[in-house]
Amino acid sequence: MIALIQRVTEARVVVDDDVVGAIGAGLLALIGIERDDDDANARRMIERLLGYRVFADDAGRMNRSLRDVAGGLLLVPQFTLAADTRKGTRPGFSSAAEPARAEALFSVLAGLAENEHAPVACGRFGAEMFVTLTNHGPVTFRLEA
Repeated sequence: MIALIQRVTEARVVVDDDVVGAIGAGLLALIGIERDDDDANARRMIERLLGYRVFADDAGRMNRSLRDVAGGLLLVPQFTLAADTRKGTRPGFSSAAEPARAEALFSVLAGLAENEHAPVACGRFGAEMFVTLTNHGPVTFRLEA
């Protein structure tokens, strides 16, 4: 499971002209689910998302987590994160989970997040989404679980 996280001052997802998820300050996490991922990966990813220290402490160092700052978490499913881009000029998706399995694991991930943190918002699996964000820093990291 892959997460591309961005520290944001705000972020939102729009589908068919409707805002389906929005947060204020916190983390936007684009989520890619790979073929071998399972519930254990989802649990590990939530621990990483909630505990990864990307927010400044009083000294200005990245020592505070999303839990520490009580920030928002916006989870957005993004199939293309699982692409193999090592060769050629077109991505390959053989390492990506099948859509039904990926959707089920994304739901597990979202449920775990909602049980352990607030506020949590989500994009819509399989939809054409428009994601708007204000990256604070900019700060962007790739996490794997």
